[in-house]
Order: sequence, then structure tokens, then C-alpha cells
Amino acid sequence: MNKNSVARIAGIALAAGVTAGLTMTPAAAQSGGKEKCYGVAKAGKNDCAAGPGTSCSGTSTRDYQGNAWKLVDKGTCTTIKTPKGNGSLKPIKR
Repeated sequence: MNKNSVARIAGIALAAGVTAGLTMTPAAAQSGGKEKCYGVAKAGKNDCAAGPGTSCSGTSTRDYQGNAWKLVDKGTCTTIKTPKGNGSLKPIKR
């Protein structure tokens, strides 16, 4: 195996690792020390569930939209303060 082959294999392995990290499901993230936190995402920065008229991640239309969530470290959601109030473990009306 020459240097180019080793470099190519290393590059493929790195790309696969990065891709795997980006495609972690919310369920896997929640079991890995994360939880869904509603009302803390900036517009277009939510991880998923942004209500009617949106599909999923990156589709919230307002800052701190109450039905859009972001994954945060477990136990921190309700302590996150926004200009519209604290984060919530359940969707909130905003």
C-alpha cells in the first residue's frame, strides 16, 4: 500500500465519521445525553418540529418559535433564557 492509498482510505474514514455524526437521529441524541428543548432556536436554526408549513430542521420561521426544538444537554433546557422566556421540554404557544 502506498502513501496515496493510505491517505485516500484515511480521508474516506474521516468523511464517514463526520457524516455519521451529522445524521444522528433525535432519539439517538436523546439517549446520548441530549434532550429536545422548545422555544430556544433562532429562525432557521431549529433541529426539527417547527409546526405546520415547515418540514424539519432549519425551517422555523421566527426566533424562539414555541413549536420548534433544538437538542441541548440534558437538564439544561428550562434554564436557557431567551428574550421570549425560558426553554421548555414541551411545545409552547408563542
